[in-house]
Amino acid sequence: MAHHERLPDHSPATTPAPATRDQADVVRAVVRDVPDKVSLDGLETKLDARWAAEGTFAFDRTATRDQVYSIDTPPPTASGSLHVGHVFSYTHTDVVARYQRMRGREVFYPMGWDDNGLPTERRVQNYYGVRVDLGLPYDPGFTPPFEGTEGKNVKASDQVPVSRRNFVELCERLTAQDEKQFEDLWRYLGLSVDWAQTYQTIDPASRATAQRAFLRNLARGEAYQAEAPGLWDVTFQTAVAQAELEARDYPGHFHKVAFHRPDGEKVFIETTRPELIPAVVALIAHPDDERYQGLFGTTVTSPLFGVEVPVLAHPAAEPDKGAGIAMCCTFGDLTDVQWWRELQLPTRSVIQRDGRLSRETPEWIADGPGARLYELDLAGKTTFSARTAVVDALRASGDLDGEPAATQRKANFYEKGDKPLEIVTSRQWYIRNGGRDFTRDGRTADLKSELLGRGTELAFHPDFMRVRYENWVNGLNGDWLISRQRFFGVAIPLWYPVLASGEVDYAHPIAPDEAELPVDPTSQAPAGYAADQRGVPGGFVGDEDVMDTWATSSLTPLIVSGWERDTDLFDRVYPMDLRPQGQDIIRTWLFSTVVRSHLERETLPWANAAISGWILDPDRKKMSKSKGNVVTPMGLLQQHGSDAVRYWAASARLGTDAAFDEGQMKIGRRLAIKVLNASKFALSFGGSQVVLDPTLVTVELDRAMLAGLAAVVDTATEALDAYDHTRALETTETFFWTFCDDYLELVKDRAYGAGAAAEDVTAETTSARTALAIALDTMLRLLAPVLPFATEEVWSWWREGSVHRAPWPVSSGLRTAAGDADPTQLAAAGNALAALRKVKSEAKVSMRTPILAVTLAVPAPSLPGVESALIDVRGAGRVEGTLTLVEAAEGQGDPDVQGGIVTLASELGEPPVKTPRA
Repeated sequence: MAHHERLPDHSPATTPAPATRDQADVVRAVVRDVPDKVSLDGLETKLDARWAAEGTFAFDRTATRDQVYSIDTPPPTASGSLHVGHVFSYTHTDVVARYQRMRGREVFYPMGWDDNGLPTERRVQNYYGVRVDLGLPYDPGFTPPFEGTEGKNVKASDQVPVSRRNFVELCERLTAQDEKQFEDLWRYLGLSVDWAQTYQTIDPASRATAQRAFLRNLARGEAYQAEAPGLWDVTFQTAVAQAELEARDYPGHFHKVAFHRPDGEKVFIETTRPELIPAVVALIAHPDDERYQGLFGTTVTSPLFGVEVPVLAHPAAEPDKGAGIAMCCTFGDLTDVQWWRELQLPTRSVIQRDGRLSRETPEWIADGPGARLYELDLAGKTTFSARTAVVDALRASGDLDGEPAATQRKANFYEKGDKPLEIVTSRQWYIRNGGRDFTRDGRTADLKSELLGRGTELAFHPDFMRVRYENWVNGLNGDWLISRQRFFGVAIPLWYPVLASGEVDYAHPIAPDEAELPVDPTSQAPAGYAADQRGVPGGFVGDEDVMDTWATSSLTPLIVSGWERDTDLFDRVYPMDLRPQGQDIIRTWLFSTVVRSHLERETLPWANAAISGWILDPDRKKMSKSKGNVVTPMGLLQQHGSDAVRYWAASARLGTDAAFDEGQMKIGRRLAIKVLNASKFALSFGGSQVVLDPTLVTVELDRAMLAGLAAVVDTATEALDAYDHTRALETTETFFWTFCDDYLELVKDRAYGAGAAAEDVTAETTSARTALAIALDTMLRLLAPVLPFATEEVWSWWREGSVHRAPWPVSSGLRTAAGDADPTQLAAAGNALAALRKVKSEAKVSMRTPILAVTLAVPAPSLPGVESALIDVRGAGRVEGTLTLVEAAEGQGDPDVQGGIVTLASELGEPPVKTPRA
C-alpha cells in the first residue's frame, strides 16, 4: 500500500536533543501569537499536520545504539475497529516514547499492523459474504457479492465460494481500509510514531523474515514435523496451540455406564462424552485406589460394541472424581493424550476434522455387536447427535445406570471459537519451546530452564507480572504448534517430493534458498522442478499450511529492526529497549518472542516489558469485542479532546485494571484547558520579552515555589524512569493546581508591577515574572508526555521548536535559584490567602472587597512562610488596613482546613461598585 514503506527506507537527518539543559542557563524568549481566546478545539488536526511537516518524531538513523531508545510497538489486529482499550494501553507507550525523547534518546517508535490470521479471515468472510473453496480456480475479475453490513447478514451456508487467491486479495483490500482508519485514529490521539516506519505482518519483508527464521529453526533441529493428536477447532478447521486455549464452562451430563468383566460383573464409569465409547482403548484408575486393585491387569468389554480393553493404572487418574475410574478414548481430552502416549495404547479415532464421527465403520467395531448401531445411527453424525443415539442405545441395553445428571464441565475452546475443541490426529509443524527436552549439539537441551532464565533477566513493569511468565513456562506440556490450516498467512516455506508410488515423502522436505524468500509453495515450484510436476509421481507438492499468526508476531523485533536485510539499522536498534503489551498475551506474544530471540540470537529481544491492565466496563468486566461491551474511541476523542482521554489513560498504573470513566476524562479536559488559560495569564506580564534567568529570582516566595518545583521534577523523573507514569502525573498535576490556585493569585499584583514603565520595574516584579516563566517552561515539559496538544500549543506562543524535542527538565538549576528557600512557605502563604477569602465567602461579598483589618492565628511552623510573603498575601487578599499575625494555640485550627490558619477578627470595607459594560 502506498502509505506503507519498508522500515529501512527512511533516514531523516534530525539532530537528537541534548540529554539535559541546566536550568541555570539564561534563555531569552519572545512572547508571540498568544490567542485572544484559548481553545482545545482543533489542536489535534493542526498539530498533527505540523509534526508531520516538521518531522518532529522522525527517527535519526545516524544515532548510535547507546543513544537510541527502541520500542517494539504492538501491531494491532487489522480486523474491524480499535476500541478504548487500545487507546488506554497505547497511550502508556506514547508517554514513555515522549519522555525518552525529551531525555535525549533518539526514539525508534514504529507501528505495525497485524493483518494475517483468523480474525482477518473471519472479518472478510462476514464483510463480503464469501468462503474459500480450494477446488476453485482464480478469477481475476471477481467482484464480491456483498460489502459491510450486507455481508454480515449472510448465513455461512449461503456464502459465495471463491478461490484461495481471490480470498487473499479480499483480505488485503479490507485490511488496507482498516489500517488507514487505525492510522487516522492514532494520529488524532497524538501517538508520536514515526509514520515512515510502518510494516504489516503479511508484507513481503515480514513474510521473508518469518520464513527465514523458520528455515533456520528447521536447520538447527528446533522446528520439526509430527503426526500426532492435537487440539482442533471444527469451525475454523485448523489446529490450535496450547497458548490459544480458553477454558470455559460448558453444560453437559454425567452418564453412569457399565463395562463388562469376563465373569459378567459390571464396572461402572461416569462420563460426559458417551459418544466416545466407540473410541475407548482402556479404563484407567489411580494405582493407589483400593477399589480397583483387583482389576489392574485384567480386561473388560465396552458396552454396545463389545471391544475388549485393558484396565490400567496411572497417577493422573482422579480417585475423587466420578467413579474414580475413567475411559481413555482416542481422543476426548488432553489427559487421554497423556495416557495414550505414556501407556503406549493403540489409536482408535472416530472424531474427524469436521467434528463428525467417521463415515466408515471402524475396523475394530465392524465385526462386533455394535457394527449395525454405528452404521445406522453414528456414522457421519455430529458429536451431539451421536451422543443422543448412544445414550438411547445404552438405555435400551440396560448399560445406563439411572438417568444422566446435569453438570457444568470445563472444556477447552479456541480463544476465538464457539465450539469445544476436539482432539484430532494430523500432521503439523512445531517449534521447540521448552515443552519437551530435545537433543542439541549432542546433548539434551533443557530449553525450559533456559527460558526461565531469560525471564529473570527481563525487567517486568510491574514486577509482579513476572510470575505469569514463569507459571506459563513451568506449565508447558508440549511444544509450540505453529502450522494452521488456513489461507491468509505466511506460508510454510517447504515442498515435499512425490515418490514414484505417488506417496508424498514428508520426511525429506525441500527448502528454498534464503535469497528466494518470501515463497508461496502452493503457487511456486521448488528449484529443479517444473510447474507441471506438481502432484505427480516423481514431482512435488507444496505445503498448503500457513504459520500461526504468533509465529510472525513473535518476530516483530527482528522485523522492525531490519534483521538480515538492513544491518545498519539492526545494529542501532536491537536488542530493543521496550515491549509494551497486555497482560493477557504474556503467554503468547511475550513468551513466543522470547523463544524466537533466544533460539535465533541467544539474547532477550528487549530489556523491559511494560504490561498494561484491562479496561473494565461498569459491571467490572473486561472490555472485549467478543463480549460486545467495547466503546469505540473516536467519538470520545472528539467529545473530550485527545489530551483529556490520554489523561484518563495515564491516571492508571501499568498492570492495573481501570474502569472506563468519562468523569476522569472531564477532569483531564479541565486540566488541559487550565494549562492554556494559566499559561496565557503567566505570559501576560512584562511585554513580549521574557528572560529565564534564575539569578533574577530574589523574592522568598518565588524561591519557595521553585524549590517545590525542583522536588516535583525529581519525583516525576524518578517515576518515569521506573515506568510509573501515574505517579509522575499525580505529582506534577498536584503542583500545577497549587501553582494556579495559590502562587498565581499571590504574585499577580507584584508581577503586574502597578503598570510601571519597563525602566522602572522593581526587582520584586522582575523576580515574580522570571519565576513565572521558569515555572511555566518547566511544567509544560513535565506535562508534555501526557498532554501533548495543550503543551505544544502553549510552547508555540513563546518558545522555538517543539516542546516534545525540548530537553526534559532537571532540578539543579531550580535548586540554585531557590537557594535555601523552604517549599512549604508557598503552601503557608496560600493557606493564609484562603483564610482571607473565606471571610469574604462567608460574608457573601465579592473577592475584590477590601479588608480593613484582620487578625490571623497561624500555626507556628507556618508563621515564617506567611510572614515572608506578607506583601503578596495582603495584595492578593485586598487587605488595605492592618493584617495581624498571631501564633495559633495548640488545637486551635483544623490542619486540614487552610493549614490550620484561623481568622480571629476581621473588618470588611465596601464592596466595589460594578461598572456596567459598554
